[in-house]
Amino acid sequence: MRFKHITHAAATLALALGFGVAQAQDYPNRPIRVIAPFPAGSGPDVNAREMAAKLTPLLGQTVIVENRPGAAGAIGTDAAAKAAPDGYTLYIGTTSTLSIVPYIYSKLTFNAERDFTPISLMGVLNTGLIAHPSVPAANARELVALLKAKPESMASATQGIGSYSHLSGEWFNFASGATIRFVPYNTSSPYNDLLAGQVQLMFDALPAAIGNFKAGKLKVLAITGKARHPALPDVPTFAEAGLADYESLAWQGLFAPAGTPKAIVDKLGAAMAQVGKSPDLAEKWRSYGGELLGNSPAEFAAFLKADQARWSAVIKRAGVKLD
Repeated sequence: MRFKHITHAAATLALALGFGVAQAQDYPNRPIRVIAPFPAGSGPDVNAREMAAKLTPLLGQTVIVENRPGAAGAIGTDAAAKAAPDGYTLYIGTTSTLSIVPYIYSKLTFNAERDFTPISLMGVLNTGLIAHPSVPAANARELVALLKAKPESMASATQGIGSYSHLSGEWFNFASGATIRFVPYNTSSPYNDLLAGQVQLMFDALPAAIGNFKAGKLKVLAITGKARHPALPDVPTFAEAGLADYESLAWQGLFAPAGTPKAIVDKLGAAMAQVGKSPDLAEKWRSYGGELLGNSPAEFAAFLKADQARWSAVIKRAGVKLD
C-alpha cells in the first residue's frame, strides 16, 4: 500500500514537471505585466521600463510596466504576491520593498521570504556618503574622526524614519562608532536643505546626487562597492575608510509569484542575462554610479537572502518598528 502511495506521488510530480515544461515551451503567448511598486516617472520606474523594452524582443511578447505605488511599496508588492503564478505577472522588487519594509512592519499581507521567486538581479546602485561642501572632511575616515571628537555635531537628512537613507545612516553609525543625528523629511525632498547647508550629510543611492556632485554643489566622501566606481574614480570606498562591513546597496530585481514553474523562471532568467549585457543600458547605469547586472535565479536567491539578513540585523539593532 505504501508503494502504491509513493508511486502515485511520483506520478503526480512527474505530471506537474511535465506540465511546467510544456508551459515554458509555449511561454509567453500573450503580453506580460510587470508590477512596479513605485510612481511613474521615478528613477526606479525608468529603469523598469528600460528593462521591459529590452525584454519585449527577447521574449517575443510585449512587456508592460504597471505602476502600483503606495504604502512604502507594500500595495504593489501585495498585488504581485497574490497574482497567478503563470509567468504573466512579474514584479520589480527593491532593497526597500523586500529587504527593509518586511522587517519594520509586522502586519504585512505578504511574506517577502516565501511569496516570491527570484528571477534575476537587474542592477545595483552604490550608496554615497553625501556631504555639503562646508563639511571639513575629505573622506569618510576624516568624518568619523570629527564625529568621534564631537558626537552628534552633524545632521544627516533622511527620507523618513525607517527609510533607506535613514537605515543606511544607522548602519554607518554602528559600523564606524560615530554618532550622527538624523533629520527626517517625510513629505518633502531633503536635497534643498542639504544644498543650502541646513543639514550637512545624507546617505543615498548615487543617482539623486551625482548631478550636484559633478557641478561641485555637493561632495561624496565615500561609496559602497568593492572597488572605486568608474564614474567617480576619485571617491574612495567605505572599505578604504576601514568600514569593509558597510554594504548598503540599492538594488532592483525581477521576481515572479511563488509557485511559478521553474522552466518559465529559467526562461525569464536567461532573457534577463541578455538584458544585463546591453551596452547602452550598462553605460547608463555606470553614468550614475550603478552597475547593470543579470544573474541566474539561484544566484539572485542567494544575494537576496544575504541582503535580507544584513538589513534585518541593522533594523533590529536600530530598534525601528513602524506598526
